[in-house]
Amino acid sequence: MPFLTFLALFTVVILVPTIRILPEWERGLVLRLGRSVGIRGPGLIILIPFIEKLVKVDTRTVTMDVQPQDVITRDNVSMKVNAVVYFRVYSPEEAITKVENFYFATSQLAQTTLRSVMGQFSLDDVLANREKINHTLKGILDSATEAWGVKVSMVETKQIDLPKEMQRAMAMEAEAERERRAKIISAEGELQRAQKLADASNTLASSPSALQLAYLQTLNEISSDKSNTIVFPLPLDLFKPFLKPNS
Repeated sequence: MPFLTFLALFTVVILVPTIRILPEWERGLVLRLGRSVGIRGPGLIILIPFIEKLVKVDTRTVTMDVQPQDVITRDNVSMKVNAVVYFRVYSPEEAITKVENFYFATSQLAQTTLRSVMGQFSLDDVLANREKINHTLKGILDSATEAWGVKVSMVETKQIDLPKEMQRAMAMEAEAERERRAKIISAEGELQRAQKLADASNTLASSPSALQLAYLQTLNEISSDKSNTIVFPLPLDLFKPFLKPNS
């Protein structure tokens, strides 16, 4: 009886480690005596005891935060920039055999690439052309990690922190720009108003009857308020029809 118990325990100890089940998003690299013999999974995998070893790799897209990096732009402005990188393992064998830790290697490469690329742009370009910078970062990272079996699908710069002095200077510049635009709009309005008045003056000067109608309309508008006392001159031309000629 003790022998049977020992045999059962020995069988369990031997067989259990040789049976593996991988979910849909995982793949396993089988190493036989330290040598790669191929990728298996998903599903049930049976290994040769003491001879084969399974190294699992997650093939889903990974979201990796790039820690804030101290960056100096092309026009010597210092800032802190962080980013996020989306990547996945498309070749589990290369991700395991070509680099010691593909996640750590991708993270380090993303940090150095972020500093290098940001240093090629001026501050205005960094603030205005983030899509271009993201595209450049993605291209460099994707090309470099291809040998590791890693596919970079997207890179996004998240936050750009400027020094307080630079923030104040930019705020003052924005305020000055708003004032300049307000003055230009006001000046354009005055110019249009002057042009309209000049056109109206020319029209009234060329038509005496129109001038008289405008005069009467103005009097009508003023007299609508009965609390006002209005004293106004009358042009003599209005009385000419009523004056008798001297004999």
